[in-house]
Amino acid sequence: MKTLITKSVSKASDIIKKGGIVAFPTETVYGLGADIFNEKAIDKVFKAKKRPNDNPLIAHIGNLEQIKFLASEITPNAQKFIKAFFPSPLTIILPKTKNVPFNATAGLETVGIRMPKNDFTLEFLQACETPLVAPSANLSGKPSPTNWEAVYEDLNGEIDCILQGEISEIGLESTVVDCTGNAPLILRTGAITLEDLQRIIPNTKLYKLKRDEVPKSPGLKHKHYAPRAKVKLIQSSELGGQSAENAGFIGLNTPKNDFKVVKICSSIEQYAQVAFDFFRQCDRAKIEIIFCEKVEEKGIGLALMDRLKRASES
Repeated sequence: MKTLITKSVSKASDIIKKGGIVAFPTETVYGLGADIFNEKAIDKVFKAKKRPNDNPLIAHIGNLEQIKFLASEITPNAQKFIKAFFPSPLTIILPKTKNVPFNATAGLETVGIRMPKNDFTLEFLQACETPLVAPSANLSGKPSPTNWEAVYEDLNGEIDCILQGEISEIGLESTVVDCTGNAPLILRTGAITLEDLQRIIPNTKLYKLKRDEVPKSPGLKHKHYAPRAKVKLIQSSELGGQSAENAGFIGLNTPKNDFKVVKICSSIEQYAQVAFDFFRQCDRAKIEIIFCEKVEEKGIGLALMDRLKRASES
């Protein structure tokens, strides 16, 4: 398969309408899109990514009207979050309609719905004239792509098209909140923080996946976000005690050691934006171990530490 690389929304949306799959930019990470009502196209997404089929996909909408085609009920909590945040890097889980195929939801009776904030993304989604499933546009388990070059690195020749856009503004996947119960439950942390959500609905809580439970959100069950290099998390007080030979470092403070590849971030927000790309940079440099400075698990720091911890799992 020859992968088309284009900046044309019309060309990319035509491919979706013909049952193809297209990588496209969002403010979180690049997604790999397919028509949510086309089961064969959805299967192509799983195949291209080598993604386990028990990992549910998120529906991306171009306008609020499309929610009614996906959700059988918009719960009161969901209505409050939609009013407060959409469009944004927030995914809301609701009961699905019969129209949404089970291969999109990993057999679940619920569906995650997000309306991206990026104007170029919305233009593309609206041109598709259908909601799209869109997991991150990378090989399953690898660091999520925050630029089109990373998508090309993983999926060239495996997908129909890459819609070129800017580097992702946030760099971490969307927050996922389950609105099917009495209290909203955050299944995956992101740029819309626990504090943001609690300002709208105070009893919103973080959820921990139980053993043997079928996850309602991607990013909970399988190893994610991992480079080939070993990832080790360290406190800022530990900087200087590491072997820098064939090692990389990313964090907020300058290390004493002379690492082969280094990224000093000016803020936690920048750290979150560049972390996945730094992992890929280290892999290209054949780095063996990456030291990541820990940050306070508050605000977007909670989401960043979640991704770093998952990347460091052996």
